Amino acid sequence: MMMKRIMFAVLGLVLFSGLTAELKAQQAKQLLGVKHTFALGDSTFLLDGKPLQMISGEMHCARIPREYWRDRMKAAKAMGLNTIGTYVFWNAHEPVQGKYDFSGNNDIAEFVRIAGEEGLWVVMRPSPYVCAEWEFGGYPWWLLKDKTLKVRSRDPKFLDAYKKYINELAKELKPLQVTQGGNILMIQIENEYGSYSNDKVYMDINRKLFREAGFDGVLFTCDGAPQMPAGYLPGYLPAVNGLDNVAEVKELIKRHHNDKGPFYIAEWYPGWFDSWGGNKHHVVSALEKAKKLDEVLAAGISINMYMFHGGTTRDFMNGANFDDKQPYLPQTSSYDYDAPLDEAGNPTEKFRIFREVIQKHLPAGTELPAVPAKRKTIAINNIALNSYSPLFGNIGKPVKNDLPLSFEDLDQAYGIVMYRTKLGKNPSGLLKVKQLRDYATVYVNGKRIGVLDRRLKLDSLNLSEIPSDAVLDIMVENNGRVNYGPYLTDNRHGITEYVSLDGVELKGWEMFKFPFTDLKDFKFSSKSPANAPAFYKGTFNLNETGDTYLDMRAFGKGFVFLNGHNLGKYWEIGPTQTTYIPACWLNKGKNELVVFDQLRSGHKNISTLNGPILDQPRVAASIKSEN
Repeated sequence: MMMKRIMFAVLGLVLFSGLTAELKAQQAKQLLGVKHTFALGDSTFLLDGKPLQMISGEMHCARIPREYWRDRMKAAKAMGLNTIGTYVFWNAHEPVQGKYDFSGNNDIAEFVRIAGEEGLWVVMRPSPYVCAEWEFGGYPWWLLKDKTLKVRSRDPKFLDAYKKYINELAKELKPLQVTQGGNILMIQIENEYGSYSNDKVYMDINRKLFREAGFDGVLFTCDGAPQMPAGYLPGYLPAVNGLDNVAEVKELIKRHHNDKGPFYIAEWYPGWFDSWGGNKHHVVSALEKAKKLDEVLAAGISINMYMFHGGTTRDFMNGANFDDKQPYLPQTSSYDYDAPLDEAGNPTEKFRIFREVIQKHLPAGTELPAVPAKRKTIAINNIALNSYSPLFGNIGKPVKNDLPLSFEDLDQAYGIVMYRTKLGKNPSGLLKVKQLRDYATVYVNGKRIGVLDRRLKLDSLNLSEIPSDAVLDIMVENNGRVNYGPYLTDNRHGITEYVSLDGVELKGWEMFKFPFTDLKDFKFSSKSPANAPAFYKGTFNLNETGDTYLDMRAFGKGFVFLNGHNLGKYWEIGPTQTTYIPACWLNKGKNELVVFDQLRSGHKNISTLNGPILDQPRVAASIKSEN
């Protein structure tokens, strides 16, 4: 117990009830601007030569509005955490090759600094592969423009792009390492590599790239228990994921680390993510997990909760799972994760139970900050949607090619591509899209005749009674590139091979690009579209703001923009049926909402709720024509 008291005095994390707010702030800022040492002991981490047990929670700056970063850090302190674990998403920081973005919600350095100001250490996981239920596992889509390039390999083209990115990232993060007076304790190289391959030469190249970029502190790897032999790098700390049996954790790490620790669970799962079409919202027992947390902390093992706060995967950045044992499963935009902090940052019962467990393992007399209050919510009834923009009315200049081109060949990252060709005389038979990625609505002469869905291995439908010279449109949406497993290298999107009718390949294609990076070029009018994919726009005024949740149960499939922010995707199949709106993105006064729906039409209004609907799976109403 005396050793723990010394440890927390060094950290400046012991908050006695008599301390003034000013003194508490001074203690917190001791983590920044003061050089500490951080090293691996035989059984524990050593901070300034004294044992440190990291009690950590994972959060990602891209999933949390920048305005709420400090709020979430304060909540972490209130639960008793002393460390934040965080991934860095390469595709968020280099959306276009050679153009880097570390501003706004991508300001990872500021995220780290705020953690330090709030008295929190950071374990940085730039990897650059992250998995994380994030589009392409964090890799930028433009790597796929070269069909021959292989990610997670010794491919020189991949390593060249990787090196340039890591060097740019290092410029942001090097000064924040503990070796240079910052609060980043250690850096992860690669991520669960043993689940993908076992090339130790490639792993050592990762190490060299990080060192050459200027990451001079402790490096580590992490893997699931069965994959650790393939994924660890000899001589570097091998952390374990998904395991919370104390004896097994210690034995496994010692086996791969010269019969010693320290012992670190890099990903401990108090919850889980949801996928579109899943039969439920994942919920994990707080009491069962609290018991395991108690055992782990009592054994002196350091731990990182994945996730402490998930937040929301906005824009088009959700990933997908797919391998030979399971169908393609894109993940929901809500990343609530049944975490201690919910999607909107509110403490849950799991938060309170975990806090009680952690409190037991802190030095006697330690006073944690109060549990944060639930955030204010509002409900907005009947927002009128009275301005419309049909997608077919906004078709621009096409790209023409004999064969269909993928998103990557069209230099498009996300969104939708409309593929158009003209059918011949008396067309009929099986229309088949070979290697559809991922979801398509099919139109003949502007009328929808069905949908195709990679999830369901539905890549074809029968055409009959079709007039000669009919126009065929196949509207293909990227539902999220695979983020985990062996198919990372097979991730090109759109129509990636060919389209055939009655066994004959169709040619002579026009392709219309809809990346939806913004909506400024779409033309709106008061004429409501019938049975067609369209945007529905409305404005509303507020006297007060608060967190709220769009009720999407009357809508089909699409995404939502609010005041210029892409809030993410919705889909009637659930289980998520709401879209979270953070209060900080609402205005007192006028607000603008735009909903795109590719399946249902005729929308006249939409409302918001003061709480989420995360557990309402539904069967899609129909995959046939509405006409």
